[in-house]
Amino acid sequence: MKKDMTQVYECDVSDCAYNKHNSCHTLAITVGGPEDCPHCDTYMVTALAGGIEDVKAGIGACKVSSCTMNQDFECNAESVRIGWHANHPDCRTFRPRTTT
Repeated sequence: MKKDMTQVYECDVSDCAYNKHNSCHTLAITVGGPEDCPHCDTYMVTALAGGIEDVKAGIGACKVSSCTMNQDFECNAESVRIGWHANHPDCRTFRPRTTT
């Protein structure tokens, strides 16, 4: 079975080394916890630009099992947006699972 990687549609974290023109240019990012605030664990600030110009990032792993789009630590969203929350970049596509 082949599964296409969920793409990072937009990232407004402009000080990240991988961000160029609101787009992430690394092969893949990791989304991590805590469970109610999914950080972009790949976020990095440096004076050097990183990434590959012709590449748009995907979600390599999602460690936030409380998200409705997480299945076996893989993201099943159509696409993902990354943006600022408090003092860190978060997955803005995150939707918590409802408890019944």
